[in-house]
Amino acid sequence: MKRHYISVFTLAAASALFAMPAAHAGDAPATSHYGSIERAQAKRATELLDSAVDYLQKNGPEKAFAKFNEPAGPFVKGPYYVYAVDLDGFMVANGGSQVGLVGKNEIDLRDAAGKPLIRDLLEQARVNDTGAVEYRWLNRVSNHIENKVSQYRKVDKYILCVGYYTPRGSVEEAQELLDKAVAYLKKSGDKAAYTAFNNPQGGFLHNDLYVFAIGIDDGRYRASGDSPQLSGMDVRGLRDAAGKPMVEDMIKLAKGKGSGTVDFVWRNPATNAVEQKHSLIQRVDNVLLGVGYYSK
Repeated sequence: MKRHYISVFTLAAASALFAMPAAHAGDAPATSHYGSIERAQAKRATELLDSAVDYLQKNGPEKAFAKFNEPAGPFVKGPYYVYAVDLDGFMVANGGSQVGLVGKNEIDLRDAAGKPLIRDLLEQARVNDTGAVEYRWLNRVSNHIENKVSQYRKVDKYILCVGYYTPRGSVEEAQELLDKAVAYLKKSGDKAAYTAFNNPQGGFLHNDLYVFAIGIDDGRYRASGDSPQLSGMDVRGLRDAAGKPMVEDMIKLAKGKGSGTVDFVWRNPATNAVEQKHSLIQRVDNVLLGVGYYSK
């Protein structure tokens, strides 16, 4: 049977899609579970930032910063809030944490990983009036340190920011999900397992982690939790952004050792950047199960 190879660009685009009813397969595709959540978060952050910029331009700094600082005001919406610094790093407003930050020069403020958050923001804003910075910050809703992206806009001598969290699965969480998938496949059989892996409510999606299953002999997807519509596709010819035959490497590893890790570079739908990704894989009979996670 003829093998159907697809380019990295084709599958990279396809991997951002999510399942569609067969009757609507020709319609505009929906986004993936994780990608759609992230884009919704980014959209809310952008809307709040646009509103804050407009308010500052119409009402001036004194009134605007007072409004941004109101805990129950219109510029604090759950996990989304406005913070603003001047071009020297002086924190003039912060709807998320006024105590200890507002009214001080925070140019040396660092994130949870030690990154000089405000210095990086100022350096980037000197080159581009609009953009985004990434850092690690405490999510007060989950009470966990998570990845966060702050969109910013420079308005005169001030920089206004609104951030949103983009949780990433860790290697420990990826291994836990893979172990769970292996156990479920062995217990429930192929049909039930692949159905669950492809179902966004099947219990095999966690943050940006999902389970995929590929036939060792034919290289076809049995399931792909982020893109169920790819099931049945032969992906042995798939290469990563650097030209590495990632799927063939996974199959080779599964045949030889039965389990392990394959490293490659792939587009992260959360950041829209090509990043390092690692797929933990394990062979179960004639298929390999995998869970991938991103790292920087």
